[in-house]
Amino acid sequence: MASVSPITSSDSGALAARFGEWREAGRKALVVYVTAGHPDRARSLDLLRRLPEAGADVIELGVPFSDPMADGPVIQASSQQALAQGMTFDGALDLLRESGTAAPVVLFSYLNPILAAGPGAERRAADAGACGLLLTDLPVGADPALEARFASGPLAFVRLVAPTTPRARMAEIARHGGGFVYLISRLGVTGSRDELPADLAQSVARLREATSMPVCVGFGISTPAQAASVARIADGVVVGSALVKAAEQGVDQALALVRSLRRAVDGHIT
Repeated sequence: MASVSPITSSDSGALAARFGEWREAGRKALVVYVTAGHPDRARSLDLLRRLPEAGADVIELGVPFSDPMADGPVIQASSQQALAQGMTFDGALDLLRESGTAAPVVLFSYLNPILAAGPGAERRAADAGACGLLLTDLPVGADPALEARFASGPLAFVRLVAPTTPRARMAEIARHGGGFVYLISRLGVTGSRDELPADLAQSVARLREATSMPVCVGFGISTPAQAASVARIADGVVVGSALVKAAEQGVDQALALVRSLRRAVDGHIT
């Protein structure tokens, strides 16, 4: 499959443009989540730099937060570990800037850290190299003023959709988002699962009927076989907890997992 050139812009439209390139090339995106500052700053920096070479197309950079309600035990522990070592919102941006990573980066955060960082938070993130923002706890209609702020900012405002969401609501969520739509594969928190939901294909199909935006699926995807299954029905595959768990063992272990996921997403399971 054809490759594409590294991203060079943190503009809010850059993420959508990149997905357009991948679609034309017949490539399914591998989206990986890492927690900023985990397992420690040095290894976090190393991982950010090397993930694209291992096959990651998009990096979700998690901003550590003290009360990550949507996350399972693996990511919760990584967040606490990073916080204990002094990682902050601006520390995460420093990591991103220093890494110079070639992959598009979406900040993955809860609302409180962004608000606490001040009104210039999104611009500082864009200046550091981020091109997207995903907030786990700001659903469409919850706070129109805040939503307008993020939608008009320099970062693509990536939205989450639950599998139980009615089609009309899916369309509304997508209209208020940018970059891609993140479909949660199952209800509950993040974390590895033994099997994918039996109705996942139907959930993806309903979302595709509601929007023309790229659809990425995450929550519970941890193995190459699962990644391959999702790649057959979605535009992108999101892997988080499994990668964070591997990073705890070492950067090389995390990169080996990403390479195996890349092969699977491309249709070459070994």
